[in-house]
This record gives sequence, C-alpha cells and structure tokens, in this order.
Amino acid sequence: MGSLGMLENSTKICAPLMSQSIDQMVSDMYQAKAEGADMVEIRLDCIKNFQPHQDLRILLKNKPLPVLIVYRPKWEGGHYEGDEHMQLEALNLAKELGADYIELELKVASDLMEEHKLNQHGSSKLIVSCYLESATPSKEDLGYLVARMQSTGADIIKLVTNASNITEVARIFHLLSHCQMPLIAYSIGDRGLISQILAPKFGGFLVYGSIEGNLVPGLPTLDSLRYAYGVEYINPDTKVFGLVSKPVSHSKGPILHNPTFRHVGYNGLYVPMLVDDLKEFFRVYSSPDFAGFSVGIPYKEAVIGFCDEVHPLAQSIGAVNTIIRRPSNGKLIGYNTDCEASITAIEDALKVSGCTTGEAFLPSPLTGKLFVLVGAGGAGRALAFGAKIRGARVVIFDIDFDRAKSLAHAVSGEARRYEDLTNFRPEKGAILANATPVGMHPNTDRIPVAEVTLQDYKLVFDSVYTPRKTRLLKEAEAAGAIPVSGVEMFLRQAIGQFVLFTGREAPKEFMRDIVLAKF
Repeated sequence: MGSLGMLENSTKICAPLMSQSIDQMVSDMYQAKAEGADMVEIRLDCIKNFQPHQDLRILLKNKPLPVLIVYRPKWEGGHYEGDEHMQLEALNLAKELGADYIELELKVASDLMEEHKLNQHGSSKLIVSCYLESATPSKEDLGYLVARMQSTGADIIKLVTNASNITEVARIFHLLSHCQMPLIAYSIGDRGLISQILAPKFGGFLVYGSIEGNLVPGLPTLDSLRYAYGVEYINPDTKVFGLVSKPVSHSKGPILHNPTFRHVGYNGLYVPMLVDDLKEFFRVYSSPDFAGFSVGIPYKEAVIGFCDEVHPLAQSIGAVNTIIRRPSNGKLIGYNTDCEASITAIEDALKVSGCTTGEAFLPSPLTGKLFVLVGAGGAGRALAFGAKIRGARVVIFDIDFDRAKSLAHAVSGEARRYEDLTNFRPEKGAILANATPVGMHPNTDRIPVAEVTLQDYKLVFDSVYTPRKTRLLKEAEAAGAIPVSGVEMFLRQAIGQFVLFTGREAPKEFMRDIVLAKF
C-alpha cells in the first residue's frame, strides 16, 4: 500500500476551549495550535462576566487559527442563562468580527428561519446543532432529524448523542457515510470514544481533541489524535482493529499498534472498544471494515463462543486474545498470542540469568520447575498451558476455587485455595506468575502473595503492565528474585498480533523502542 495510503484526509481537528477568562482563552488558542489543532471551538458561555463587544474583539483579533463560536444555553447543556435575543446579538457580532464558524441550536435556528431572521451575511459558516441527552435514536429517526436540520439552511450540521452502548455508535457511522452535506456527529462518554477517532473514515467534518491540562471526559487529547491515532491519515479504506475489553481506558495498545502500522505503511487503525455485550457487539460490527480484535479482561474465555474457528492452541487453553476476520468470507478466527509471549519472556529471563548452566540438554529452563500461578482467568490459562507444554509442574491459586480446579485438571496440575496463598512456601527455585489485576493502576500498592515468601522464588512474573514496575516486582527484586514485567509479555503478544492483523513481519525493534519510550 505504501505512501499512497498515507494521504491526508480533509477532516479537521478541533479543540474545545472552555476557560473562564479571555486571557486564558487567548493563551489556550495558541496552546491548541502548538498541539496540532486545525481550529478551536470557543465556548462563550463559559466566560465569566462576558462582555460581547470588547471580549469578542480581543478573541477574534488574536486568533492564531480558525474559530468556531458557541454560546450554548443552559437548556442545551451549556452555561448561558440569558435570553435568545442577547445570544443572537453576540453571535451576529462574532460573524461581523470575522468568526469562521458560528453555532446555533436547532430550536433557535428553526425559530429564526420562520421569522426570516437568520442573518446570512458575512463569511462565517453556520453550524446548526442538536444535543441529545438520551440514548442514540434509530437510523430512521436520525435520518428525520438530519433532514430537519438541513432545512434550516445550515452550512454544516452537528449532532451529539450520549452512547449508553458502543453498538449505538454504528448508527453515527452510518449517518456520517450517508449524509449529503458536511456533518459533525459523535457520541460522548467512554463508549462513544471511537466516534471521535473514526470520524475521518466515515467522512466527518471534524473531530474534537482536548488540550493538555484541560481534559474533557470521553475526548481524546490532541496529542493522542495526532500521535497515537494519526487521524489525519485515516480514510475510507482504513482497516479498523479494536481492543474489546471492559474496562478499556488502561490500554496501551493504540500507542504501540498505530505508529507501527504507519511505520510499515499499512492502512490500519487500532482503537479501544468498551464493550458491554459481546453478542450484540459482534452482530453490529460485522463489516469487513472491522478487520480484527484484541480481547482483554474479562472476555478472553467467553469470546470463544463468538469465533467461527479457533486455533488449536487457543482451543486447548480455552482463551482467545486475538481475532481476525477472514476477508474472503467474514468468518472470525480466534488465536492466543499470550501463551508464547508470557512463557518466552520468562524463559529468556532465566536464560539471561544463567539458569540454564549445565542444563543445556533441556528443551526449556522451565522443565521440572515448580510454577506457582495466581489467577485462572484468560491470562492465567495461557500461562498454565505454556508452563505445562514446557514441562513445569503447575500449582494454581484463584479466588474461584472451582475455576482453579478446572484449570489444574486441564494442565495436570494442582489447585489450592486462594486463602492459603499467604502461607504458601514453595520449594527453592520456583517460578511465581501473577495473572490477576492485583497491583494494577490505580490500586498499585497491593501484591497477591505474602512478602516474606518472595525470597523462595527464582523468578517472579507479573502480567500487570500499568505501572511498568509493579510493587510485586520491586519487592521480588529486593528479595533476590528475577523480576519479569508484564510489559515484556505485552510487547511479545502485540508482535504476534501484528503478524496476524497484517500478514506481514513485525518490525520488532521499532515496537520495542516504542514500548521502552512510552511505558
């Protein structure tokens, strides 16, 4: 595909500015420009003691990039409590003073049209907006709403919904790709995040990104839009890959996969997808555009039921962390790249530390070792099967004892009750692997085992990778064990995923450099 796929699209990146003072607004405009915005949205209703004549002059005389002026009334989710007449006067003044865009709510624009009061003079483009508090309407209702908005004589229309489920966002994409005029459409909240990032693929007029230090919930930062997502290069042919998980905000996948796609000239995009219902999700996002998925907590086991085929290793583990949609027939194929990733990370650390001295004849430094696993979920299953394949003896602890027993049975290992973990003393030279979220940001001060037992382990592996060096790994290192970070597993499983996603060889050193720089 090469550089052809890297042509820039026409979607603009806009920073919403909501400061309370004029000086701060001016300073924010320059900050937004420095962070890569193409335009800014100035919320007049946020400014304390707003004086239209003097304040608009200052704002528009000092603008370093195109400006969209919004004066949002309280009934539409803003702060302005005055009357419609004053609101219109301010917006008309903004037009005269050279605002590039002004925004009017649908109700106001409709009233004005009836009264023939919509001042169309000046070079400002008119954006007519509608903010829907409730769930996203059906495709038909959205179509009617858009037709009503078009009839106001708007140059651009803007529709904002509140997604209670990621599947609703598909209606926004449908609307964007079928609308006959410039459209800004997105859903707010964590479940709506992909509506911002993918807007350029479906022809959206602009995407919003917040400036550093002024984060807006559910909005990506300008920096992540440019660096992590490269939104300027997204086009209708871009293949979408997503992390299906809940929660999803901790994911570092986008800052690794997206720069790597761009590095090799592959027209793909990797986004976080907060999914509540797997069945509904796969039913709605069934087009070839959605070409593959990573699978995270808590879905690695349940997702097998939605795959048309499952790779034998993933089948025996009973957990899938990667899904590819076969281009020829749309079938979903499940794989597990966690297993090799975690086990080779542990093996390589043992080899580097010289644990294989005199054991060169063994197929793996894990052969014959006691492998103590905490957590029998998707990641735990991958570790247990990997350890078993390498000839280790596996002991499993899990809060759900039945789940521990079931996994122990599958790998010919032993299950122990979770409450026994604090007193469990392994034989010298054992391996400890944490496959639970214990110690993950923001609860970083917890560890899954008793500190005093850490001195018995040769190596301690933690599948948690936020933070990069967990408390468990710090304590393990202090006790003399080899610490192996979940970052290493994350990198290796991502390399495996990249190969499955693209069918190309992964640029391993490039990916390692990103992980070292960004984690």
